[in-house]
Amino acid sequence: MNEEDTKAFLADFKKADMNNKLDMWYYAVEQEAFWEEILTEMSMIAQAANPQKGKVVEEE
Repeated sequence: MNEEDTKAFLADFKKADMNNKLDMWYYAVEQEAFWEEILTEMSMIAQAANPQKGKVVEEE
């Protein structure tokens, strides 16, 4: 969501009645969960592609 979309969403939220505000709240929470799942998958893929990245390497 770009900045203009965010401003429009928040403006609509301010104008909405309580039922619509609740719907919009749940929509935002769903989106957060959706992106959290994607970020987790991306992290797992990145770690599988380069398993040594981020680990402390022991000196010999």
